[in-house]
Amino acid sequence: MTDFAFTSQNTFLKCPPATAGHRYAVAGLPWDGAVTNRPGARFGPRAIREASHMLCDGTHPLFDVDLEGVLGDAGDLALPNTGLQAARQALEQQALQLLPRHHMAWLGGDHSLTLSLLRAYRQWLGQPLAVIHFDAHCDTWSDHFGEPSGHGTWVWEAFQEGLVRPECFVQLGIRSAGVRQAREYVRDQGGVIHTARDLRGLESPAQLAPLVQAIGQRLAAAGHPPLYLSLDIDALDPAYAPGTGTPEPGGLTSNQVLGLLEAMAPLGFVGMDCVEVAPPYDHAEITSAAAATLVWTYLCGQRASGTAVPLA
Repeated sequence: MTDFAFTSQNTFLKCPPATAGHRYAVAGLPWDGAVTNRPGARFGPRAIREASHMLCDGTHPLFDVDLEGVLGDAGDLALPNTGLQAARQALEQQALQLLPRHHMAWLGGDHSLTLSLLRAYRQWLGQPLAVIHFDAHCDTWSDHFGEPSGHGTWVWEAFQEGLVRPECFVQLGIRSAGVRQAREYVRDQGGVIHTARDLRGLESPAQLAPLVQAIGQRLAAAGHPPLYLSLDIDALDPAYAPGTGTPEPGGLTSNQVLGLLEAMAPLGFVGMDCVEVAPPYDHAEITSAAAATLVWTYLCGQRASGTAVPLA
């Protein structure tokens, strides 16, 4: 180690600013104007970056790789706080500039912004995406407490806009209250739902392997469409991630989500987001530490597996 673990350099893993030479990059989405309960996710990118400094030299203990020399930080995107549509439009435009340059990990921010990211990836790749979606909530409501859009509607909107492959949409950790029409929407469209209840007791790699294998088989049967990961931190039980706007008891453990990310690395992703980290409600940086570790694990897994989709 050549420096101290905790400094004022607030980039992810203390990596340098992103340049054309960086295969991977992170970018912050400091916006939370569409939350339904507790605001604060706009501070998530900063907290995740700070928590990542604890990872020290950044060498992953399973993949045995680090991100030195291949990871850059693109900073926080400029998102207007005047309204959701303005923020989404600004995000889509800026994302389209970054996608051809880097394999991106996006740090949220609330989950409404994932719709803009899917729009950008759909436009860039020229085809709809497969999605693995970790969340406590199905996010398939057709309105947002009377408003047309919000952080609980993005999945429904993505289906309506043809941004995703319905048969290749997988939800993990769902457990919140909701009417059947919303809860079962993804399954009714041909996708897959593994609720938190379904996953109880499945912790070891051997126990999780059949689930990951089934996802891989489904993607293969569909011709391996581009795969995107959207990870709402509230997929974790509040014991592991209290710092979020809509905590739901009965969720996944850190070990489960890490195990799934490690096992899914060979599937080959085009990008990911980690959203809904709300530092004002965190305790001892538990939530931001979990988020930083999950993003780092994803990036290391992509580098180690060599399956990350090539840039254009």
